[in-house]
Amino acid sequence: MNNIDFKFINPFEYKDRVLELLKQLNPDKSVTHIESLLKEMVEIPTYRCFALFKNDDLIGISSGWTTIRVYCGKHLELDNVVIDSNIQSKGFGNYFLNAIKQWACSNAYQTIGLNTYVENTRSHKFYYNQKFKILGLHFEHNLI
Repeated sequence: MNNIDFKFINPFEYKDRVLELLKQLNPDKSVTHIESLLKEMVEIPTYRCFALFKNDDLIGISSGWTTIRVYCGKHLELDNVVIDSNIQSKGFGNYFLNAIKQWACSNAYQTIGLNTYVENTRSHKFYYNQKFKILGLHFEHNLI
């Protein structure tokens, strides 16, 4: 792919665009709420923001968290993986995930995991094609 760059970014250096992409993925959340959570996320020491640029335009992002887990070792947990909805299904997601996988391998990660919304069936097909498999069920208990 021409003019494509994979980088780490501080999401607040691209705040408006990052919030726009996160809103695409989370349409039921307010931009104010998303921004508030993002401020907390960037303060966590194991947080990274992966970014994909085309011609210097930010077209995709993903949060990444490093954990160590007994069942899988050093683990990269991806979150908020999104390619701009206006340009999906053009190979950018494949490029982005492959770049993340290469980075993870070169940094001694043993596994990559992620969650995706049950109703987001397009993403399920995409992750199956990326050789992800369903390992278990994600349970959540809302405390507020």
